[in-house]
Amino acid sequence: MEEKKNFEESMNRLEYIVRSLERGEVPLEESLTLFKEGAALIADCEKQLDEAEQVVRRLRKTESGEPEELPFDAEDA
Repeated sequence: MEEKKNFEESMNRLEYIVRSLERGEVPLEESLTLFKEGAALIADCEKQLDEAEQVVRRLRKTESGEPEELPFDAEDA
């Protein structure tokens, strides 16, 4: 079983796959295999980003002084 790649490794592999497919020099069967791998990498990267988003939280105080957890919004940062 292949070890799960971290986000950066997955993105690097995905970039390699895209370049290979864009060149059009890969045989059809290999292109399909690369396409499937790329789709799986995209899904994994999206999952990792979603998990990271859940970790990043912003806290503010309510009117009563209690901390309130809000989703992180990069535009407010």
